Amino acid sequence: MAFPEDVLTQDEHVVAHLHPHWKALIRPVVVVILAVAAVVAGLVLLPSGGAGTVLGYAIAAVALVLVVWLSIWPYLVWRTTHYLFTNERVLLQQGVFSRDRRDIPLGRINDHSMNQKFIERLLGCGTLTIESAGERGQSVLSDIPGVERVQTMLYEIVEANHDKHSLGDGEMREIMADMAEGKPLREEAKPVREESK
Repeated sequence: MAFPEDVLTQDEHVVAHLHPHWKALIRPVVVVILAVAAVVAGLVLLPSGGAGTVLGYAIAAVALVLVVWLSIWPYLVWRTTHYLFTNERVLLQQGVFSRDRRDIPLGRINDHSMNQKFIERLLGCGTLTIESAGERGQSVLSDIPGVERVQTMLYEIVEANHDKHSLGDGEMREIMADMAEGKPLREEAKPVREESK
């Protein structure tokens, strides 16, 4: 269930790879503990043979269904939810059987904000909202561990990406002087077109 490295481009590298905060696993663990306790209590307290055995099997069956539904499934959802930050984009992927992935190029990120409720501050997580140019606009990443640090890191990689794709003042003056003299643009000064996705 690890994130496939083959989705990255040749020069792209991972800056951070996150799953939702571990607090999403509290309820599944509690359900497993309660289910095991119910089965053990049934084995100890119910009489052996006849109706007691049937009732014991019924308790075990209900406990198994609850564990699969309220523990194993949420764990799989948590494990297959990926928040991947690279030097070129933010990838959001989720899905156990089917897969839903969204790529947000760093150059299209307009704004990002974070929100923490009191309990989230105590647990060290929060919600990160990324606004980008495009049809879908806003992406809300819930239960991000270390959300303050992640927001700072996102700011840094967005700025680094912007600086990498921007011309400095000196370069701009050289290009303007070359254009005034009628010289063709140098290869590194030509604008790079983004491929449509």
